Amino acid sequence: MDDWMLLGLVAGLLTTIGFVPQLIRGYRTKRMGDVSLAMPVVLSLGMFLWLMYGLMKNDAPIIIWNAIALMLNLAIVLLKIRYAASKTA
Repeated sequence: MDDWMLLGLVAGLLTTIGFVPQLIRGYRTKRMGDVSLAMPVVLSLGMFLWLMYGLMKNDAPIIIWNAIALMLNLAIVLLKIRYAASKTA
């Protein structure tokens, strides 16, 4: 593994783990009222495009971290929708 690969892996790790606290908090509190739905939806679209780019370039850090971040963001979207629906029911 070269230095650039390591840099990409560390950068991806740091930017991806930023979503984890929001996901954990939303899951524990069952509240996502302060979370905008637009932000994780737009980020998910961007991450999907980065994932496609990484696959075309065969770039492991881009593939790995965008796939994980995409799943985390989609989980945030699902929590937002689920808890918004349960609030109105």
